[in-house]
Formats: sequence, structure tokens, C-alpha cells
Amino acid sequence: MSSLSAVPRPALRHVLTHLVTPLLMCLGMGIAYLSAFHAPAPHQLPVAVVGQGPQAQVLAQTLKDAAGDGLDVTTVADTDAARHRLLDRDLAAAYVPDADAPTLLVATAGSETSATAAEKVFTQVAAHQGRPLTVRELTPLPAGDPTGQGLFFLLVALSIGSYGSVAVLGAAGAVLAMRLRALLGLGVALVVSLLGTALAGPVFHLVDHGLLGVWAMSWLYSAGIVAISTALHTFLGRWTTLTMMALFVMLNFTSSGGIFQPELQNGFYGALHSFWNGAGFLEGVRDHVYFGGRAGLGGHVATLFAWLAAGAALLVLAARTERRRDLAPVRPAGRQPAAEPTAKSADESAEESAEDPAEEEMEEAVGV
Repeated sequence: MSSLSAVPRPALRHVLTHLVTPLLMCLGMGIAYLSAFHAPAPHQLPVAVVGQGPQAQVLAQTLKDAAGDGLDVTTVADTDAARHRLLDRDLAAAYVPDADAPTLLVATAGSETSATAAEKVFTQVAAHQGRPLTVRELTPLPAGDPTGQGLFFLLVALSIGSYGSVAVLGAAGAVLAMRLRALLGLGVALVVSLLGTALAGPVFHLVDHGLLGVWAMSWLYSAGIVAISTALHTFLGRWTTLTMMALFVMLNFTSSGGIFQPELQNGFYGALHSFWNGAGFLEGVRDHVYFGGRAGLGGHVATLFAWLAAGAALLVLAARTERRRDLAPVRPAGRQPAAEPTAKSADESAEESAEDPAEEEMEEAVGV
């Protein structure tokens, strides 16, 4: 008891206050990741049965009735039509019935988990017919990324490099003009994107072609994060890191489609997938590298530009806010503030004056 009573209450309160940020990060990460990934199940997973006759129609309807909301089953006329829809990313799989050798067409590069979910369904269909299922892959993956999920970890690296750099730009660089911080941010995004492209290409061989396009989208993605986060620091101060974690980790990684596509998640993350920056980057790179840009690449690039534009607008707003703060009226020299109820020593005043910058840098470092 004596040791506890000897601890100054302000110091204890100070420590407990700073513990709020990592505890909120723990809670937020747990809620985000578990709600997104703990129980994946198909929801309107788009698959097709190949064939024009009544047998294909009956099979498609039977699958739809048995799966309920799990599958969105349609029919396509032939394997060429099925192939086109798979490469346009309209389907997760297409089943070709055959009395001797039923085949499942998949494009694993779009989503390995979605293709696996479809394979489980049609393996049972083929087994019911007494035949083994043959799986035909339409988008062979590079040897360095056999599951197609390496691009998700590239997304993670780019994200951490981007928002981690804002701890320096926001806290240590707060004395610099916003214009200079913005230029430094563009430089940081360039370095982060070059590092990410090098890791994806010559280092780990996740991508064996189209590296220029991968770099361009990496820069757009990183620049958007750096711009938004640098601007937010003006308004949020030491709470910027927690906000960045929420925006670019908790909501971003879970909705990106890197592990599960929206058809295997709940509606909340599926809705985020349609406009969040991580999904724009990841799906854009997939479309560029594996599908020849035919599956909506322009829309994903537009998403990345929109996030960068939002960051630029926030930077302008932050710069104006800082100018207004700098021009705020200063108390006349002859007027003194009202006396404090309790006088503070010179040491206490000096400690408080140095406290805020140090605290802010500590809060920023927590997220890095």
C-alpha cells in the first residue's frame, strides 16, 4: 500500500490515459478481423452450369434450391461463354456436366477462397453422379504466389509504410509548412511504392509481368493514405494514429478482398469493398496482372484517384486551418491571465510545456 500511495496521482493518470490508445487498437482490431473473417460463408456466390438443354436448367435450379442464398446459379451456353465470364470476373466457377468427366472451370487469380468454395460444391455434385471432378484453371499463377494471396501482403506492406511515415510527418514535421509536408509525403509515397514493386517483382516474384502498372497503382494508393493522414494530423493530433489504424487497417484489410471476396463476407464488408482504397488497389492489380485489364481496371484506378483527391482536399483544408491558428489574436503584453487557484512551480510549468510534443510522438509511435 505504501508503494502505491507514493505514486503521484497525476503521473498515474497520465500513464492510464495513454494506455487508452493501444487498448482501443486491440478492441478495434479484434472486432474488425473477427467480424470479417471468423465465419466465412457463401452469399450469392456467382457460379454457372454450362449447357443449353433441359438437363442443365434442371441442375442449375436444383443447386439454387439446395443452396438457398449461398449460390447465385445461372446457365451459360458453352465453355467459351463460360470462359469469357470467368475472365470478366462475373463468375467464381463454371461447371461443365459430362457423363464421363465433369469439369469445373475456375479463375483462381480472382480469389483462391471463392474458387475453393465453388470447388467444394461441385465436387459433391460430381460425386453424386459417380464421377471425379476435374478442375481446369484459366489464370495460372506465378510460382512465387501459388495461392494468389501474395498481393494482399503487398497491400499490407504498402499500408504500413504509408501510414507509419505520417508519424514522422505529423509529429516531428509539425513545424514545417503544410506545403512542404505534402511534398515530403509525395516523396514518401514514391519510395514506398518503389520498395513494394521491388518486393513484388524481382525479390519474391509475386508478379512476373506488368510491374510498371503495379508501381503506378502502388504510388496512387500510398499517396492517398499519406495525404489523408497528414491532413488529419492537423485536426486530430495524437489521435491520428488510432484513426489511421481504423481507416487503413481495420476497415481496409478486411474489405480488400485479399482473403475473402464480398460473396464470402457479410454485407458490411461487401459494401466497403465497392469503394474502399485497399479494394481499389488489390482488385486493380489483380485485373491488370491476371486478367489483362478487362475486368473493371478503370473503375479501380478511379477509386484510387478519388482517395488521392480527397487527401488533396483535406490538405488544403488543413493548411487553411493552420494559417488561421497562426493568425489568431495574441494576448496583449500588458494583460495577465487570471490567477490560478494553486500556483505551479517553475519545474511543473516547464514539464507541462514539454509534455504535449513528447506525448504526441509517443501516441504516434504506438501505431507504428
